[in-house]
Parts: sequence; C-alpha cells; structure tokens
Amino acid sequence: MPAPGVCLNIVSERNLKDGQGSPNNPEKFLDQDFHQLKQFCLKGRLRFVDNLFLPEMKSIGLGPLKRGDLRRVVWKRPHELVPNPVYIVQGASRFDFIQGRLGNCWFLASVGALTFQKPIMKQVINDEQSFSVDYAGIFHFKFWRFGSWLDVVIDDKLPTIDGRLVFVQSKTPNEFWPALLEKAYAKVCGSYADMDAGSISEALMDFTGGPHMTIKLSDASGKLWETMRRAGQSESLMGCGTPGGNNVLPSGLVEMHAYTVTGVAEVVCKGRPVKLVRIFNPWGHGEWNRDWSDRSPLWKLVRPEDQKYKVVLDNGEFWMSMEDFCRNFSDLDICCSDVNVLTGSHSSSWKTEVHRGQWVLGTTAGGCSDDIDSFSRNPQFHVTLKEPVEDPRDESSPNLLVSLIQKSHKRNRHLATNFHIGFNIYELKDQREKFPASFFRNARLVGKNESYINTREIMEFFRFKAGEYLIVPSTYKPNEAASFLLTVYSKTEAIIK
Repeated sequence: MPAPGVCLNIVSERNLKDGQGSPNNPEKFLDQDFHQLKQFCLKGRLRFVDNLFLPEMKSIGLGPLKRGDLRRVVWKRPHELVPNPVYIVQGASRFDFIQGRLGNCWFLASVGALTFQKPIMKQVINDEQSFSVDYAGIFHFKFWRFGSWLDVVIDDKLPTIDGRLVFVQSKTPNEFWPALLEKAYAKVCGSYADMDAGSISEALMDFTGGPHMTIKLSDASGKLWETMRRAGQSESLMGCGTPGGNNVLPSGLVEMHAYTVTGVAEVVCKGRPVKLVRIFNPWGHGEWNRDWSDRSPLWKLVRPEDQKYKVVLDNGEFWMSMEDFCRNFSDLDICCSDVNVLTGSHSSSWKTEVHRGQWVLGTTAGGCSDDIDSFSRNPQFHVTLKEPVEDPRDESSPNLLVSLIQKSHKRNRHLATNFHIGFNIYELKDQREKFPASFFRNARLVGKNESYINTREIMEFFRFKAGEYLIVPSTYKPNEAASFLLTVYSKTEAIIK
C-alpha cells in the first residue's frame, strides 16, 4: 500500500456524478452556504457583505491599479450604478463584455468559449439569479477545482472609479453577469491581481472539469482539422494563444494574447475547398486584417451558400484560414466532456477514476527517475487493464488517457509555485504492494509524459494491451511538496490501487 497520507481517496465515475463535489452537489468554498446566507439576509432585510472577500484594497491586490487609483476605488452595488440592473440581458453572449484594467484575457477568452455551451454555462453561472426576485446582494457561481466542483459565494459590491467599473464590464450598461463571474473567480484565486496573466487552459478546465488537451500548432498533425471539427460539434471549449511580446502586429493580432476559437467551417472558393477557423478577441475589438478577414476580397469568390459566414463588424471576431491559424498562433487548448472528441475514436464511453495524493517532504516527494533510490519513494499506482471490447475502427487509436494535476498549498494563485511534474508507466510482471528501487533499475518503461513541465496539468494518450502496469507520478526534483490529482480514463475497466 502507498505510504500514509499519499493516496487520500479514490473517486469512481459514479461518485464524480453524484457525490460530494459533483456539479449537483458542490462543495462549499470556504464553508460558505449560499442558501443559508441568503435566507438570513432576506429574513433580516439585509444586503450581504462577504466577510471572506471584503470590498477593500486587499481584494484587488497590487498590480492592476496604481496606488493613486487604488485609493479612488469605491465599491458599489449594481443598483448604485444604474437604475435597473439585470443579471443577464437577452441571453449571455461572447459579445456582452469588454476586458477591463486587468490582464486576464486568458480568463475572458475562456468565458467567450463558455457562452457557446449553454448547459455548461448554466451550471457555472446559474442564470436564474436576479436583482429583482428575492434580491439580497448575494450571488454564487460554480467552478471545478482540483477534482471537485465548488460553490463560490460573493456579494455584489464591485470596484468602481468615477462611477465606472474598473474591471470587466458589459457593453449593455445594466448587465452584470460578467462582472460578478469575474469577482467570484478572483475570490477563488485570492484577489483580482491574482488573475493577472495566466493560461487559457486553466479557466477552460475550471469551467468544465473535463479532459483537456494542448496542441502545439507548429507540430500539429493532419488530424488537427478533424479534431477541431469534432470539438465544434460537441460540448467542448476551445481557446488559443499567440507567441511573442506585447505588441499589436500589422496583421491586427496581439502578441502573447489569449483568444477564443468560436467555430470552424469549410467554404468553396473558386471551386476549391478552404478550411477556416473563427477566432474571437476578448477585448471585444481588434481583428485579423489579412486573408478571410471581415473585409477580405476572398469573400466575393465563395459560393453563394458560403456568404453566410461573412460578417463585417468590429466586434473582435474574425475568420482566417487553417494555414494562417497554425502559422500565427502557438497553441490550441481543447477541454471537453467526451474523451472521444480528443481521440477521434468511435467507442461510446470511457471509464474514469480519480486519485488524490501528495508528495510529502522527507517521505514521498522522491523526484524524477534520474535518482532511482529517491524516485522509488514516490506514490505508486498499480493499474490492471482488462481486455477492451472496441469498435474495429479503433484498433490503432488510444485506449488510455493519464492526466496529472498539481495543487500548491498556497492560498493565492500568484504565490503558488508550479513544479515541473511528470509520470512514468511501467509494465508489471509480478504483484507487490510497493516496488523498491531495484525494480525500477530493470523495469520496462512503456509510457511517460513527453517532458517535465512547470504547469498545472499534463496529460498523455497511450495504447496499451491488457495487463498490469505501474504509474509513478513525480516532480522533477526531490523534496518538492504538493498535492496532486491523478485521473485515468480508459476504454476498458481499469482497476487501480
């Protein structure tokens, strides 16, 4: 058995759907019960003030605002800003909001993707909240964090300067769902400043809790288009990012910026098919101005039935060819509810098991396999893969997905250190409870992640035959303490202990 405190629990696919921490039964973030707090406020005719995320400078943090501006901030409720505040005006859309004075394009690009998937968005933002019916100045949102769904409570006091919202704001002045959603996520991160700079994959995962894949577009295979097409037709969120510095390029693209992928389409231009990708800039303006942009002359050459894709609006959304997409963007992130979207396989379902564990200083934080004696102290997970029953068309597609997520012990996002993490998978030929260093010196390594990366999550697909395997998650260096979440998706029954 693993050392005490290493394997904290094992969560089956059934418990993920029904148990504590599921979408229907989320954990209470910081032990705040939304319904109890709201009823208390309604009974006492009070307006909720969140004593765990107070309307003060600490909740904004240092960075997004100069000290002089920080002193000018006044926290106001929506009804103090407009006479008739509304939570959502005529449905939530990616065109509702404009980024404010915070470098959180990665978060807002994810919100743009979220608006395309109404069932997922309803789960996150709870569209039945209101400023009129049973209003008590309290709202709540759900995010997936480290294997569990959390219900996050906030008050509706928002930071303003001169009567205008400081951070994200709606194009419709009396609509407030984007600002409240951003505040709830800032609370989870520790402050608004803790949302400054990040990876779009982080928020995509926090909105879905589903399997996630990052594709380096410079190394993209010929299967990329089909993967994106499947994602566009399923409950998936897609985002992408540009490389470089902080400049706006002559092409209209912004360097080191996160964008939403909002669609893919194939048009016929002068008798030849052209694959297009539709992109959204979370700034709400600023677009690609080359081939297939809003005013590109190429739109005059497509079939009449393809003219529907052309929209000439300065709303931050634009089309570009698949080739230009891969040339100008560095990576694509896809987060979905169905592993088949990522693999392209025809199997109807995958089994899921989630394991929470820890790398503990002095005991189980063993580091990578460069030092076998130390490495052997890492947590070890024995996996039994049964013989799969597969669609014959899937004989060469992956049948196993391993995801490893790390969680810092720090409360604030910017104080959290991402260690370089990875995992090795070994083939087993005997049944032991714990494998010593001597085993790893001669064991057959059959799989691992591509490299150790200082990121929140790594994942890899594999195709393994039925048999016994050992998964060893680790940090690159020994004695780096953190919690981790090991998730195994398999096409067949996988018994893990």
